[in-house]
Amino acid sequence: MNYSFEYIDIILLAMIAGFIFLRLRGILGKRSGFEGKGAPQFEEILKNVQNEQNPKQKETFDENAQKDFIKGAKIAYETIITDFSDSDNKLIASKPLLSKKIYDQFNQALQDRKKRGHFAEITFIGVNSANIKEHKKINSILQVTVNFVGEVITCIRDKDKKIISGNPEKIKKIYDTWIFSRDIKSNNPNWQLVETIN
Repeated sequence: MNYSFEYIDIILLAMIAGFIFLRLRGILGKRSGFEGKGAPQFEEILKNVQNEQNPKQKETFDENAQKDFIKGAKIAYETIITDFSDSDNKLIASKPLLSKKIYDQFNQALQDRKKRGHFAEITFIGVNSANIKEHKKINSILQVTVNFVGEVITCIRDKDKKIISGNPEKIKKIYDTWIFSRDIKSNNPNWQLVETIN
């Protein structure tokens, strides 16, 4: 009889353990809807944490870093160029991408255009090529010079919408050399445009 009671106890314990396991799986195994890629701000925090754990990672500009940089540079190039087509003649989207010096220069050009009553219409077609011409590190500042070849449709109109220059139906190829910079010791991962070369 004692053996039968022990077997019953074992069976009861197994049933209880199975019940608890199923309950835990039902609760912990549920999908939350936040699976997949994390929110951008959390990914940025994670990137900063990883950089802090690997301080040399931020100081290198190897082939992989250059590929990632070019992807971002193309986006920055399009953002900055199309920002000049805003009807209010204000730099909004591109402001974080510009150093104070370049922002002031670009903003002055927009204000001069506004005083003349002119507005730019810019349709960005795409970047044909973006190649790193050179990169160098000056103390903690990393500078990268990029040659861009892009295509746009652009024209300047006056307040009466009369075309002053350009052609709203013709694709124009543009060539630019821009210098981007960032402080590798800064927690801010963003690059900024610091110089344009004609």
